Amino acid sequence: VVMEVIAMNTPKGYLDILTWGEEKCRAYLEGMRWPDGARCPKCGVNEPYRMQRKSRTKNLVKTLFKCRACKVQFTATVGTIFEDSKIPLNKWFAAIYLMGSSKKGISAHQIHRMLEISYPAAWFLCHRVREAMRDKSWELLKGTVEADETYVGGKPRGHWTKRERIQDEIKMGLREKEK
Repeated sequence: VVMEVIAMNTPKGYLDILTWGEEKCRAYLEGMRWPDGARCPKCGVNEPYRMQRKSRTKNLVKTLFKCRACKVQFTATVGTIFEDSKIPLNKWFAAIYLMGSSKKGISAHQIHRMLEISYPAAWFLCHRVREAMRDKSWELLKGTVEADETYVGGKPRGHWTKRERIQDEIKMGLREKEK
């Protein structure tokens, strides 16, 4: 059932995502994060119950989960890049869509202009998304390692400033030697 909801809500573009409300975004996140139902981030119990926020606070999240085992309250954003952010989820999703679909990458300034958020908020958002997209499975090289370097650039011709004269860059490469 959850996968059907996700398939129905698959966005067609970032402008489509910007029309989503906070509850639709939260339901989409819950479906993507927990396809088999919500799970407590602290103890891992699979059957928390939903509860409604009674008081009117600045926090816009109306629905919370509460773990039956450890009694901790949580939402779908706990333990994700969206945690402790005041940026609406639809802006997060639109930024992720733009960053993932742009061939050469996208700057925080472009995100700031397209999503109409402040530049510091766009920088924060891009920083978190790039950190989440980083390859965390990097390992040290083992066995025999080959190393090589090269100079990239050319002979300086007709350049008078120091910055223009220094155009050679040292590039270095490493790889494991096959046995």
